[in-house]
Formats: sequence, structure tokens, C-alpha cells
Amino acid sequence: MSIRVFFVLALCLSPAAFGAEQDALAIDANIQARHLPYGAILDPILSPDLSQVADYTRCGDSAVWTGHYLAAEAFRYKVTGSAAAMTNINNAIAAIYNLINVTGGNVLSRCALPADSPYAASIASQESANGIYNGSIYGAPWIWVGNTSRDQYVGVFFGLTVTYDMVTDQTVRNWCSYLMTRLLQNLLNNAWTVVLPDGSIPTTFLIRPDQQLTLLLMGKHVNGGAFEHKYPALSDAISPTVPVPIGVDCADQTGSYFKFNLDYLTMYALKKMGSGYSSFWYGLAYDELRATTSGHQNAQFNMIDRAVSGANAQRDAQTQSLLDAWLLRPRTDVYRDFSGQFKSCGGNEACDPLPVEDRVTTDFLWQRDPFALSGGGQGTIETAGIDYILPYWMGRYYGVITE
Repeated sequence: MSIRVFFVLALCLSPAAFGAEQDALAIDANIQARHLPYGAILDPILSPDLSQVADYTRCGDSAVWTGHYLAAEAFRYKVTGSAAAMTNINNAIAAIYNLINVTGGNVLSRCALPADSPYAASIASQESANGIYNGSIYGAPWIWVGNTSRDQYVGVFFGLTVTYDMVTDQTVRNWCSYLMTRLLQNLLNNAWTVVLPDGSIPTTFLIRPDQQLTLLLMGKHVNGGAFEHKYPALSDAISPTVPVPIGVDCADQTGSYFKFNLDYLTMYALKKMGSGYSSFWYGLAYDELRATTSGHQNAQFNMIDRAVSGANAQRDAQTQSLLDAWLLRPRTDVYRDFSGQFKSCGGNEACDPLPVEDRVTTDFLWQRDPFALSGGGQGTIETAGIDYILPYWMGRYYGVITE
């Protein structure tokens, strides 16, 4: 094993013995070493001794986590001015550019990689249900994954909007505006529906007025010339309906828990940038979302709440504790079963959220059911750790965490 690989493993596969910033930087170093084989986020399948990358997986969510990673690096850059963070920002933007260009139009792919990649056949098999398409990047043949979902769009828009706000470099801001404009204009041209080049329709935003308004408000924020007048007309018409889908999501606290992460990303924009008549309805929706999830001990949701609601000593202290506990978690998808160790309220659900260090392993902890008593995999898929560095750097930016 090389010294570099041993160093990365020592820092990232066991609880770190350094301060919080060193933990965040070590996680970032491991992301750079093993989670960005072609620019966008993928999770490696490791060899049994966890020292080598044997394959890659979770390609279907590459776009959404690349957006989250971009946001994390943007907050990091704003806090530290790090040249490495700026390099990572530019590389993540280039990866999102590829996720769009590879489709041959202005629609987002879930994932993309060179057709001659040693992992191409495996990923094509893993993602066959989503559809595998042929494309090209700078003349070279690539493959990409279709069936693009709304969450991929929301994650990418979140990352680009945060970067636009956190980075003053005009070239970076121009790229954020350019990419968001391409994606948003394509959605508007297709009546808020994702239409792939073959004419297939994997999803539509028509059923989510909250997400329509979020994307349009973000578009207005980064390109007022194109969307300045489109947002007010739509918000006046449909903002009273925003509490409806949020209410539906909140009716079930545990099913499809990832929906709450998307709801918080949506509210990040609506609450921060919305105003006037529409802000009343956004407030109603957010209050219900927060009332449903505030007891879930979720560091990411807490940081979004800090961004839109301001300081709260009790919540902010909890956020610090939750991130400390995250560092005690396994970094691979080992199967965990706490049945019988925590009071059950039926099926695989505990009555109260499990301690962060005891929750099941996953790709992004804060989008997973905190009541689940068991879950995981074979222990060889490594998490990127974006679920640590994003709330950590947000915490540094908003003064929740001091270094």
C-alpha cells in the first residue's frame, strides 16, 4: 500500500484524531482521491481490505451529489479563500457542464463517464433500468444515464446558486449563470417537463409548484435579464399552492425520507430570496416542514434553518454535536442492525431518532430515515462524506462552528 493511500485511509476510514477543520480537509482529500474519477461524484466499491478501488457505483445520483459537493466547496472557499477549494469549484462546474453537454442538448443527465472506462460495463449494468445512452465529450465517446429525476436538478441548481453567491470571481459566476440558464430555459420550453433526446419523459415539475418557483427564483437571481419577469407572474399564480406538496411530504415522517432533503433545498431559495405576497405562502410551507423534522436531529436541516431563520443557540449547539457524532460513524456501507437495542414503534422503525453514530450506513446521512433500526450493505462501498463537509462549511460560514 502506498504512503498516500495509507494516509488517506488513516484519516478517512476511522474516526479522526484532529480538529474539525482537519477532519473536513481529510474527507475532501479522500473525495479527490477516490470519488471523482471523471469529475462528478461517484462512490467506489473497495477491495476487501479497503485499500483499492475495485469498481464504482451510485452513478444514478451523481448529479445531485456533485451539486451538494459544489456547494460545500463554495462555502469552504468563502470561509478560507483556499486555492484548492477554488480548483475544486471549477472542476465541479466542469463536471456539471459535461453532465449537460453529453446529452446533446440542454437536459441534465444523472451520470456520465467515458465509454472506454474500465467501469463503464459495470455501471451500465447497474443503471440499466434508468436507460444508458451514447454521447460525446470533446469528441470522445461517453455513455450517460437517463431517467433524470427532479432531485438531480434541484441538487445541481442548489450547488450553482450557492457558488454564485459565495464566489466573487466573475468567470465562475458567469458559468453558474450560463449552466442554470440552459437547464431552466429547456424546462420552460418543455412546459416544466424533462424531455430526453429520444423524446422520453422521465419526470415533470408540474406536480411540484414549490420546485418550479425555486428553480425560477434561482434563475432570476443569476440571470435577471432572462427570468426577471417570469418569476413574479408565476409566483403570483401558484405560490398559494406551495404548502400543498410540502404538507403531503410531511404527512409521512419516514417514507421516502430523501424528500425532506429536497424540501429543505427548495426552501433555502424560497425563504432567502422570496418576498412580498408569495413569501407568506413560503413561510406557511416552511413552518410545517420545520415542525415535522426539527426533532430529527439532522445537521443539514439545522444549517438550512440557520440560513433562513437566523441564530438559535440550542439548535446550533446541537448541530455541532451531531457533526462530532458523524465522525464516529463507519465510512463504508457495513450492515447495521439495532433491533432490540432501541424502543421500536413498529416494523423497522424506532420510536425516537437513533443517535447519529448508530444510524444505518448510507450515501448522505441527512437524507435517510433517522428512525430506521437496520440497513446497509456489504461494507465495501465508501461514502464520500459530503454529508459532513457541507453542513460543516455552512456552519463555519454562518458562525455556528468556530475554528
